[in-house]
Amino acid sequence: MAIARFPVVVLDCPDPEALARFYGAMLEWEVSHPDGEWWAIRAEYGDSIAFQQVDGYRVPQWPGQEHPQQMHLDVVVDDLEVAEAAVIGLGARRHEHQPGTTFRVMLDPAGHPFCLCLS
Repeated sequence: MAIARFPVVVLDCPDPEALARFYGAMLEWEVSHPDGEWWAIRAEYGDSIAFQQVDGYRVPQWPGQEHPQQMHLDVVVDDLEVAEAAVIGLGARRHEHQPGTTFRVMLDPAGHPFCLCLS
């Protein structure tokens, strides 16, 4: 039997509500505010991501390591062009460095890298 259940990835950011709403809209997951500091999103099937405010937040500088990305999310999409346009509409931006052809490196509104990956 597992010691724990339902691991949650937590992203540091300057505005947890805004980032929760961005990822909630992109993934069509429910947005919630479970306590005074964190915001979260949750899928119907149980997966979740949380967001916490950090004073002095420093945007990751990928692919360099001066301010390492520390972690990133890969999300599966059916069409890179359609998905890129949709997340840009939500507030993301395309990273200038694109090292592959089967995925797109994007930056969320707080500057975290994430990848749109072909299924």
